[in-house]
Amino acid sequence: MGSNQSWVTEFILVGFRLSAEMEVFLFWIFSLFYIFSLLANGMILGLISLDLRLHTPMYFFLSHLAVIDISYASNNVPKMLANLVNQKRTISFVPCIMQTFLYLATECLILVAMSYDRFVAICHPLQYTVIMSWRVCLLLAVTSWSCGFILALVHAILLLRLPFCGPREVNHLFCEILSVLKLACADTWINQLVILAACMFVLVGPLSLMLISYMCILWAILKIQSGEGRRKAFSTCSSHLCVVGLFFGIAMVVYMVPDSKQREEQEKILSLFHSLFNPMLNPLIYSLRNAQVKASLYRALKKI
Repeated sequence: MGSNQSWVTEFILVGFRLSAEMEVFLFWIFSLFYIFSLLANGMILGLISLDLRLHTPMYFFLSHLAVIDISYASNNVPKMLANLVNQKRTISFVPCIMQTFLYLATECLILVAMSYDRFVAICHPLQYTVIMSWRVCLLLAVTSWSCGFILALVHAILLLRLPFCGPREVNHLFCEILSVLKLACADTWINQLVILAACMFVLVGPLSLMLISYMCILWAILKIQSGEGRRKAFSTCSSHLCVVGLFFGIAMVVYMVPDSKQREEQEKILSLFHSLFNPMLNPLIYSLRNAQVKASLYRALKKI
């Protein structure tokens, strides 16, 4: 490398290429979505903490999902909102690296734990309290967070070893790891190999386990004699299936479909779903489709 080559200390987040009026409009819309997602997930956490009827394994994992949604949105959205109304769209190197500490792995594994909880509840109801003890629930939660942290730390360490000597423009809304790797002026095959292995571990593996779980759940539900029993069993799984479909569908398109220039703008929109819309939709899905959460909210409102 020549002596006159300067090293990159900050990046420019390109974001959406829109008119100034449209960017201001999106700022207010996305701000409302972000505030709503914080309030909705905060409401879920509050209800689970205060209502003893919700102190069950299913809502224990749901509270972790709410924490992940708040953390993931707060990690990315404020900077995106600032960039929509600011012409200087730079982000320094260290905060950019911090944005690569994705919560993807933790959320995947928490969703697997939730599907396992539903599998035990429907397929082994008599042994449910023994199998899904608080010790098991705590172990599953700690394992999920630990795996997510370790994978994120590995990605960050591998990213820190790379030289970034220009250009500085990240063609994304955030410092998304695949977009940042394109700017490295060194071979990134190790990084890409680790990302592929991580995707197999936190996307393909968990999705396969959940498909097997729900095949067993479906078989158990079909053996239930009463229509009311089948309806109740389906209702306990429908919210989780909606969240799983949204999350894994988008994640696999973003991280496992081969990249192309035509897909760059589409990936920005899909990543926006992960960081903004998913955290907003998850509490809506679980509250609107869950009688216990709605009943808990009604009781809380009556006390006001």
